[in-house]
Amino acid sequence: MIRSVTLNDAPAIRDIYNYYIENTVITFEEELLSLHDTEARIQKISAAYPYLVREDGGEISGYAYANLWKERAAYRNSAEISVYLKNGSQGNGWGRELLARLLEEVRATGIHVLIAGITLPNERSVKMCETYGFTKVGQFNEVGFKHGRWLDVGYWELIL
Repeated sequence: MIRSVTLNDAPAIRDIYNYYIENTVITFEEELLSLHDTEARIQKISAAYPYLVREDGGEISGYAYANLWKERAAYRNSAEISVYLKNGSQGNGWGRELLARLLEEVRATGIHVLIAGITLPNERSVKMCETYGFTKVGQFNEVGFKHGRWLDVGYWELIL
């Protein structure tokens, strides 16, 4: 079941995201989030944008949300998306389901452009975004440094 996030989902979201912080280069964050940090992010993001979780048998297996792209007023109709699955849940279509539902909800807002930033290489995320019509518009090379290596980030956009 895909539904809107609640603060009760914060522990599961924290655990899912902290895995990526600690073990991957998918996110450039390096400090693990506390429960308080996660709750604050959920409150801030969900107050302005769609924020969804996938729940299976009472367990959160993934989440997706749209969020602020840039702070300048002229960017108010653009948003960045994020989709995260519990480690081990990849490859079963849940990310695509979350993204499809997120797109439905975003289309009901005033958002005109969605942006996805993807640490490269990451074929699953690229394929998922391109399946829903996102097109690659640019790439920054060696823009991030994590786990002892330089990392590239590609950007995909979808004009709604």
